[in-house]
Amino acid sequence: MTVQISKKAGILALQAHADFLDTGSGSAYFVYYSDTKPESTGIAANPANALCTLSLPEPCIKQVLVDGIELYPTDTALAAKAGTAIWARLYNGDDEPYADFTIGMSGTDIVLNSADIALGSHQKLDSIILKPY
Repeated sequence: MTVQISKKAGILALQAHADFLDTGSGSAYFVYYSDTKPESTGIAANPANALCTLSLPEPCIKQVLVDGIELYPTDTALAAKAGTAIWARLYNGDDEPYADFTIGMSGTDIVLNSADIALGSHQKLDSIILKPY
């Protein structure tokens, strides 16, 4: 059985998710990885495959949209390693995983101009929109 919640309930749930992201002494952040995306956030990411870390400001929620929530852009980060970004994990301020996202140039959760990350290159996510469906 599939349960469908209302759009309003979904947006309220996403606002609670943003509160979870702001939990902790640090800021929420994305990490790009070059290996295969784990089956769940319960599986630890391999830090040896981390390409760059992009921090969100706190609070991370910019605005509530009619169909989701928009997060503020990330800070500009320098890539610590070269490689092809395959997936990203979003962590809260307590370093707890929130969600995993696929990365590519189209048809993925996170769309980049290029998934090939050069060592020392500047990385930033300008538009981050989470939807309840």
